Amino acid sequence: MVELFQMVNHNLFREASIMKFKVAVLQMKSLNRQYKENTEIVIGMMKEAAENRADILLLPEAFLTGYAMPIDNEEALSEQNSYLEQICAAASKLRVGVVVTALTKGQKKPRNSAYVVDKNGIVLLKYSKVHTCDFADESCLESGTAFEVCIFHGIRIGIMICYDREYPESARILMMKGAEIILVPNDCGAMQPRLCALSTRAYENMVGVAMANPNGENAGNSCAFNPICWDKNGNCVDNVLLMADAVTEGLFYAEFDMDAIRSYRENEMMGNTFRKIKAYDLLLSDKIEYPFIR
Repeated sequence: MVELFQMVNHNLFREASIMKFKVAVLQMKSLNRQYKENTEIVIGMMKEAAENRADILLLPEAFLTGYAMPIDNEEALSEQNSYLEQICAAASKLRVGVVVTALTKGQKKPRNSAYVVDKNGIVLLKYSKVHTCDFADESCLESGTAFEVCIFHGIRIGIMICYDREYPESARILMMKGAEIILVPNDCGAMQPRLCALSTRAYENMVGVAMANPNGENAGNSCAFNPICWDKNGNCVDNVLLMADAVTEGLFYAEFDMDAIRSYRENEMMGNTFRKIKAYDLLLSDKIEYPFIR
């Protein structure tokens, strides 16, 4: 009976699949602490994204508040705020989703958060950055505690924010929780090695990846990567769907072929297919030794 229920659910999920999933990626700096102005920018970009038939708009890191620290808990956005409400209303009106990013109130200190809003204006997921940059300005923040996945109109989406992507475990956990697409709000420079890492995260987990970064010298390079890295004959294919330059401001688009990605995930050997978890015990150790002691 359980097997039948699982099989029916699986078939329903396949029947509800969306053939194409189009992400509008915003490459732009926001205005620090200018919540009203940043909200107006987001809604304007949502209109443009909707006109270009995007399914979702991905913002850079902490776009609503601006990514400027230090910040205290009183200054951070509360769970219920008019700016997010305006964006949710626009999502419903325009029929386009959005990943809204902001510095939000935490338990004791602010958090670096992202909300996944669907085309009905419903918040599906709030994720708070797990790997905060405790060695830099983000030491004024508290970390999130878990990676989560939501279902966005039939597509399983996970979020990781900026420094999260430096750790293979972030994308791996999202993959193991069912993510098909990982969206990455970002705000940093020195992008070249980080672009290679994002491509690898897509390849090793068989997930699509898209990243939004503010424009600027030694910054920008908003991107998207297909998890499909070879064709049915075993020949390597270019998995870059989007690669913006450093300084151009505006929207860029990446389209994922979900049917092709799902077929690839069902047949290829990466992801969670042949992992040897008995050899991974040390990954759960919190012991830090030289040369990594800070």
